[in-house]
Amino acid sequence: MRWTLKPKPEPSKIKQLSEALQVEPSIASLLLQRGIETFEEARRFFRPRLDELHNPFLMKDMDKAVHRIEKAINDGENILVFGDYDVDGTTAVALMSSYLKTRTDTVATYIPDRYDEGYGVSIKGIDFAHDNDFTLIIALDCGIKAVDKVAYAKDKRIDFIICDHHRPGAELPAAVAVLDPKRTDCAYPYDELCGCGVGFKLIQALASREGKSIEDLTEYLDLVATAIGADIVPITGENRTLAYFGLQVINGNPRAGIKAIIEQTKKSELTITDVVFIIAPRINAAGRMKHGNHAVTLLTEDDKVLAQTYAQEIEQFNTDRKEADQRITQEALQQIEVFKEQDRLTSVVYHDSWHKGVIGIVASRLIETYYRPTLVFTRSGDWLAASARSVSGFDVYNALEACSAHIEQFGGHKYAAGLTLKEENYEAFKQAFEDEVSKTIDRSLLTPEIRVDSQIDFKDITPRFYRILKQFAPFGPGNMAPVFMTENLQDTGYGKCVGAEDKHLRITARQGNSQNMVGIGFNLGDKYDLIADKKPFKAVYSIDENHWQGRVSLQLKLRDIKA
Repeated sequence: MRWTLKPKPEPSKIKQLSEALQVEPSIASLLLQRGIETFEEARRFFRPRLDELHNPFLMKDMDKAVHRIEKAINDGENILVFGDYDVDGTTAVALMSSYLKTRTDTVATYIPDRYDEGYGVSIKGIDFAHDNDFTLIIALDCGIKAVDKVAYAKDKRIDFIICDHHRPGAELPAAVAVLDPKRTDCAYPYDELCGCGVGFKLIQALASREGKSIEDLTEYLDLVATAIGADIVPITGENRTLAYFGLQVINGNPRAGIKAIIEQTKKSELTITDVVFIIAPRINAAGRMKHGNHAVTLLTEDDKVLAQTYAQEIEQFNTDRKEADQRITQEALQQIEVFKEQDRLTSVVYHDSWHKGVIGIVASRLIETYYRPTLVFTRSGDWLAASARSVSGFDVYNALEACSAHIEQFGGHKYAAGLTLKEENYEAFKQAFEDEVSKTIDRSLLTPEIRVDSQIDFKDITPRFYRILKQFAPFGPGNMAPVFMTENLQDTGYGKCVGAEDKHLRITARQGNSQNMVGIGFNLGDKYDLIADKKPFKAVYSIDENHWQGRVSLQLKLRDIKA
């Protein structure tokens, strides 16, 4: 692991903010690293307010989208809410359809089949709309590149409104409205919304025309917070406010479907991390193993008993998903080793029987072993389909764009993307991708990095310090849980390996005459020799609470240890 200590802010700024907020300099330093320099900025950070969300009409084409939907409602048109099969897409469809059903009865939903139709707007979906007299399709979390599909729909007299957050291509679809804050001609102040977030801005705009305020829409924020966590978008600015209040809904009064998932896991107070690892995988499992419709059905169900039944079905999908991704990950690792591809700067693997629904998870798992840009391919009808994942700091979307001569279709983000290509182009693409990454990647990015916010001493870790740290949440990209480094540590003699095969490390460390701190390091069992026999060491860690037999104490969540 590379340890990178973030630059320390100017001492004068630390002193000024520390005095203004009446907090320790170490807290002021953390805030300055997050771009928070004034009392008012700190107030907005620690005490977000829904009424400070941006005006939705600042988004390009929002007025056109609202006008077209109001016309459809007034004229009794059939509206089809269309979305991708992942968490962002299914939560967005649940959000939009739930809201529209409060205003019209002529609303239906459509999620494309991952295997039959693939990602995004599909011809089959448009034909379904035409056959069933839908004259307006609202596409969520997809559509920004669907130029041909939207033209096909137009020929059938079906209008499109697109709510997307992916990067546009050279040409925008000829939709009635294209809502995407990443449009170069869109002046919306925040461009990191997820697909469900863009959908929420649309219902915010629609509701405002009825005289409703943002507080009237809080019931939808459990869906938005789930999408923000699952889609790994930055938890900054507007996303942070939406996630902050969305977590309050999740922990206070969530919709029946989300409540049913939480009850199965027996978890009490959920953080955004819990949303990512508990709620999101279960919603995702429907689209991965069966069909995304199951997720939408769960998320729009009002009846508690029915929601529990649907949640149990989805729990089984999630169990099946876990078994599939574990097996395929092992097969993919063996493929890399058999073909002696460890020295490449990329991992590109393929097998025609791998389950398309889990290849994205497998790509992430491979990065845990071989830390480099990774693609996992499987067969999808007449094509090969892949999920791409990247390492921190490297834009895999740009790398794929440079290899587009070998690709039929691709889309996504800096760190995650999907693509399809012809089987005869696989080897050429594989080499082109390796060549492009070799040419453009900074080699240091191929070693995992721990970014350390600041160096502190154990005496700085007080209950008050931790109480303020907790208020930095919700954590995520752009606002990660603070990571600290402390030097000149010794284990008191109680350090040991724990867990199956001694994979984990538990220490009780002290720094000079300071208080002892217990630390737990998952998958750090092989570092035991560094702390044995009271050898001096340094550690990087975050701080959390340990709940044990009714007692709560602070502990270190170890990230790494060095001599």
